[in-house]
Parts: sequence; C-alpha cells; structure tokens
Amino acid sequence: MTANPARTAPEPGDATSSTPPPEGRRTAIRLAGVVVGLTAAVTLMLCTFGLPSAAGGPHHAPLGVTGPASAVAAVQQQLPDDDWEVTVYDDPRALTHAVENRDAVGGLALVDDGVTVYTATAGGPQISAAISGLGTALAERRHVSATVHDLVPFPEDDPRGTGLASAALPMVLGGMLPVIVLLRLFPGRVGRRTRFVGVVAFALAAGAAVAAVLQFGIGTLDGNYGIASLGLALGMAALAIPLLGLDALFGNAGFGAGSLVMMFLGNPLSGLATGPYWLPDGWSALGQFLPPGASGSLLRANAFYDGTGAGGPAFVLTAWVLAGLTLVFVADRRHRRKAGTSPVA
Repeated sequence: MTANPARTAPEPGDATSSTPPPEGRRTAIRLAGVVVGLTAAVTLMLCTFGLPSAAGGPHHAPLGVTGPASAVAAVQQQLPDDDWEVTVYDDPRALTHAVENRDAVGGLALVDDGVTVYTATAGGPQISAAISGLGTALAERRHVSATVHDLVPFPEDDPRGTGLASAALPMVLGGMLPVIVLLRLFPGRVGRRTRFVGVVAFALAAGAAVAAVLQFGIGTLDGNYGIASLGLALGMAALAIPLLGLDALFGNAGFGAGSLVMMFLGNPLSGLATGPYWLPDGWSALGQFLPPGASGSLLRANAFYDGTGAGGPAFVLTAWVLAGLTLVFVADRRHRRKAGTSPVA
C-alpha cells in the first residue's frame, strides 16, 4: 500500500504553518507589545526619577573639620563613614580655602566658645543644610552657640537657586529638539553636513540665550556670562552631536535609544539641583559621566567658583562630542562603501 504523496494544508493552529496569524491575533500581539513597552517605560521613569531622590542624602561628601584634636576626634566618631569623608585642617583659614576651592563641601570649626559652620549653598543647597544641621546639633551638645557662614552663596536675586534647578530639563531638550527638527527638515545623507552645522549653531545660540535668562533674567548665575554661555553650548553640543551620530549609524532606533538614556538617566542623575554628593554613589558617578550631569557641573564651576573644578566636566563633554563625530564618520564610511561613491559635499 503506497502513501498518498499529496500533503494536506496545515491547520491554522499548526506550528509548522508558515502562513501569518489572523489579523485579530496580530493586532492583539501588537497591542500587548505596546502595553508592555509603555509599562516598562513608565516603570523605568519612576525608578530613575524617584529612587535617587528617595535615597537622597550625603554620600561620602567631603567635610572639613578643624579644632582641638580631642574635639575633632569626637566629631569623627559621631559621623557615619558612608555619609561624610572627614578631612582635618590646621586652622579655619585652611578650612575656608578648602571650601572655596571645592576640596570640601563645607566644614566645622570647633572652638571653646562655639562652633563655626562653613557652607557653600551654590555647591548644593541640601548638603549645605545638612552641614548646618550638624553644626547646630553639635553646638547644642556642647552647650555653645553655632554661627553659619555661607562662603559660596547663590546671588541675592535667587537665593535658593531656583533657576539652576529648573535649567536641567531645558538643557536636555536643548540637545534633543534641534536634532529632531533638523532630521525632518534636512533628511538623508545629503543633509548630514547641514544638520551638523545647524546643531553647532543652535548650541551656541541656545547657550547664550539660556545663560542670559539665568544671569540677567532670573539672577541665578553670578560669574562671567561669556564663559557660562560657552559652557552651556558645549553641554548641548555634547548631547546633540552623539544623537546625530546614533541616527546616522543606526537610524531611528539609535536616536530613540540615545534620547531615552539622556532623558531617563541623564536628567534625573545630573545633580544640577542638589549637587552630586546628594545622590547615591553609583547614581552620582553615572550622572556625572553623562552630558547633562557634566554640563551642570561645568555651569556650577564657571558661575560660582571662578572655574575651579571645570576641567573634569569639560573633558567629559568634549569626549562626548568626539564620540558623536566618530559615529558620524563611521556612518559616512559605511554608506560610501555600500554606495561606492565619493563623499557628498
């Protein structure tokens, strides 16, 4: 008895069927994917925006102390090592110099008739408030008075630094929005050079505008306007040029991934409102290596510390710019190899 060579058509639910699933199933699968993806995005947003704030507090913040050896030793024993890294200074002058040069976020000078507290509100309002609380509590235990000196305050027009805290999101959007607009107006490989010129021009113009609003409008900044505007321009370019490179190399997926990282990680971990020592150690380190955090640190250094500490964040931002240019170059080489043509002018 011979087998029938003819094969019957596979059933709709047969695993070996190569026919696409019915339209209803495809719609349900697509809808489920959208729901899961959006849920993951919202959860990620909550984690990145909420967890660092919930765990906010001093994290290995450098604190200076000066005074009699016995009093200093007692203070060191009382302070948690995970919160404060205590450095002993010879006298109050050395301590104030350390705070003004960003070697310490603040300090306590212990004398027989009181406690002198040195803070730098512009370096981080929350840290400064915590140091003031430490000094006040210590003075109460010693039954003496506490005197607070804010060595690096915000300007009188914005004593709480509201403008600095509100600048985080515009700085991130200032790197994303021009890329979105320029990609739509000048699409394709032909417009690549135009997009790059547009991003650089926008960064310079937006940096000048944001610095003008913060310094002359709100009164948050107190320093050299030109240097502050150039620092902001470098920060926006350090965000925008890598996004251009990711789009050139990987298309919409690359741009989307880069934007999500900058928005969901770079923005909440920038430490612009609090200073980096208020964030948990791992979050803080990551934030300072991303363009928003480095840009905020550069702005704080230029505006309130006469450029002290500006070298590190400027280097990070420059590295991001070079990384973006490298991505653009690699994408151009790949497209030329595929097309077998010379570069487009």
